[in-house]
Amino acid sequence: MKLVKFSLIIAYFLLIGCQDKTHKKNTNNIAMEKESQITKVPIKKNIVIAHRGSTYWAPEESEPAYLWARNIGADYLEMDLQLTKDNQLVAFHDDNLKRTTNVETIFPERKNASINDFTLAELRKLDIGSWFNKKNPERANPKFNGLKILTLKDIIKIAEGNRLVYNSETATFNYIRDEKDNGNRPGIYVETKHPKSNIEKYLAEELTQLGWNINTKPKEIKTREGKVAIANSKARVILQSFSPQSIMQLDTYLPNIPKCFLLWKPDMKGDLKKTYQIAILFAKKHNVQIIGPSIAGEPNNYEELTADWMIDLIHKNDLLIHPYTFDTRKQLEKYAKKVDGVFTNRADLALAFFNRLK
Repeated sequence: MKLVKFSLIIAYFLLIGCQDKTHKKNTNNIAMEKESQITKVPIKKNIVIAHRGSTYWAPEESEPAYLWARNIGADYLEMDLQLTKDNQLVAFHDDNLKRTTNVETIFPERKNASINDFTLAELRKLDIGSWFNKKNPERANPKFNGLKILTLKDIIKIAEGNRLVYNSETATFNYIRDEKDNGNRPGIYVETKHPKSNIEKYLAEELTQLGWNINTKPKEIKTREGKVAIANSKARVILQSFSPQSIMQLDTYLPNIPKCFLLWKPDMKGDLKKTYQIAILFAKKHNVQIIGPSIAGEPNNYEELTADWMIDLIHKNDLLIHPYTFDTRKQLEKYAKKVDGVFTNRADLALAFFNRLK
């Protein structure tokens, strides 16, 4: 699942940690010689992060999913970014296209190929919506048939209040003001995959071009009182990755943008307390503000990485915690008041839990 084995990073940073320890008396925090030199960007408490827009109400990482998340009041639109063969940034979770597209029909000889082996124009020949209707007949919608894969730019335009109109001749979208827009202006929460592709460099360039890079001259985005306004703040973008290598590259290319280091239990070999401490050491050394661990419980049944002692360790080290993925009221009741934000496929449930659903 991950390109860089967490165990190798643990070994490396355990060595660095031993070399960097000083005679500091405060042992609550992990001792470090090089503390972060950046000014941390303020991030709201109890933020609701719309995981892939929604995987419940609409096809994941599709226009309807992100339009729904924006209008319902999510603070962030979350996405998985991958690089196409022609170096375009597209939102897509899996390594290959079989689960959520009709690639086996359109490109049968390439059905097992990586998404990175396709150009954007080729990807736009695929349908990313019909599978959802077949899998979820109780939530099916004819409008989901024929949906097209989105780019980073497309999702940012949705966050800014637009909807998309597809141009089949150019295989691109035109952007028009959404007549159903209710004024919410969420930020974006971007996961980078496959750091060997140098995706972080392309991401920095694209964010700059679109006016969303706070390191350059971010554009002003008009907001309305009483509406989500994160898109016009310094926290308009949060970056995330499971890959330590990608986190390091993000620190190089996008140094002042908040970052979340995602944790996955199968990667954390050996003594869990020690590996958790090493993960935090790594995070602090590379200007990470947030740890993103998994939560237990149905329907995903991930392994527990958000126990009380883990939450305490993160907070004692002056880091935030944004766990994944909240899909039930029971999960929200167990964890949400102890953490700083939630990844969720049900932004409606999370907003209702925080008494923010309007």
